[in-house]
Amino acid sequence: MGAQAFLRHLNAAERSYLQQLTLTARQSVPDDWQGWRCGTVFLGRLPPGRAELLRQALPDCRFEGQELVWDAQEWSGPQRSAALQALLLEFRALGRVNGWRNERFSFWANPDAAPDPQQPAWLSVERAGFRYLGMMSHAVHINGFTADGRVWCGRRAPDKATDPGLWDNVTAGGLPSGESLLQCALRELQEEAGLDAVSADALCAAGGVRTSRPVAEGLHDETLWVYNLLLPHGLAPLNRDGEVCEFACLEPSRLIEMVRAGEFTADAVQTLLRGLNFV
Repeated sequence: MGAQAFLRHLNAAERSYLQQLTLTARQSVPDDWQGWRCGTVFLGRLPPGRAELLRQALPDCRFEGQELVWDAQEWSGPQRSAALQALLLEFRALGRVNGWRNERFSFWANPDAAPDPQQPAWLSVERAGFRYLGMMSHAVHINGFTADGRVWCGRRAPDKATDPGLWDNVTAGGLPSGESLLQCALRELQEEAGLDAVSADALCAAGGVRTSRPVAEGLHDETLWVYNLLLPHGLAPLNRDGEVCEFACLEPSRLIEMVRAGEFTADAVQTLLRGLNFV
């Protein structure tokens, strides 16, 4: 209901603009970046010099042409996790990995499948290492619509490690190891937006969209699992964990103006497009 109402407010130019933004979800990396893999599992892309650092520090790494190969395909998931976590801890001590969170993300061998905590992950390591290693992670983002087509959005706190001060979806968060998509969505709604009464039945799954782009830490590569939520009149989000400094309920035209001005995170934009069925 809310997504359809949002769309009814758009004129042809605004629809065209949003449609063009779908092309920006995945940005190419420079030609001199190197890929790395383990057996047939592609792990990610690394900026110049980083592949050589891994070759020297990670056991059983070698080059095949311009590609880094990690000969750990016969290892168990816990063995791969332990080896890579040890490397990240070493690199953290050397000041190479920043923003350490003491929280693990899981890496899944099939990039197109939804993560299932009931199945063993291919490996699991500190979340700060994912950008450094160019590995794909997962996140849950929620569009908070009202029945008349407005959208509740939260502005990220100025001390956030990534995208400080930018506007985001009503709730967004990385998917920790061992947590399901719905568990993550409901937890983030409670922690970030104070919406305790939302049930799983109220969340409408809109699918996933993969986003990637070079960042200062390395490569941001993440699949955003999107839900739409209809928030009733009079119910306003309230942050609890300090990660959001304010909320606003935006008219569609105002939201698009702010997107044009660069006030929204790239992932929040792609989440909205996925929720509106543009992608």
